[in-house]
Amino acid sequence: MKQTTLSAGVVVLHRTAGGCRYLLLRSYQYWDFPKGMVEADETPLEAARREVCEETSLTALDFLWGEAFRETLPYGRGKVARYYVALARTDAMELPVNPELGRPEHDEFHWLGYRGARALLAPRLLPVIDWAHALTGC
Repeated sequence: MKQTTLSAGVVVLHRTAGGCRYLLLRSYQYWDFPKGMVEADETPLEAARREVCEETSLTALDFLWGEAFRETLPYGRGKVARYYVALARTDAMELPVNPELGRPEHDEFHWLGYRGARALLAPRLLPVIDWAHALTGC
């Protein structure tokens, strides 16, 4: 049986007067939620929180839905991504420079409504955003 590699991330949303907006990050031609590999000394939720901060500078997150998560089906070389959901208290953010790369990990970001976000995401992420949308009531 093929070994799976777990990465962890967060479906970050921000509530506005016009409704909920989901944070998407683009790296190369793919849009995704903030995520990264789980390190040996951390839980998947700790890794997810760390990755959001490293990739977006967002630290004021409320995990109102606790440790509820949704995982993708295996993709690539046996990789599985686990996503939690958090509410961002602000939508003010930047793409920090990754010290190892000398540049941000992502090329751009957008805060989008459900339909707009769904239109940009790869098919493997559609069950994740659908789950988060239903869970949060957005």
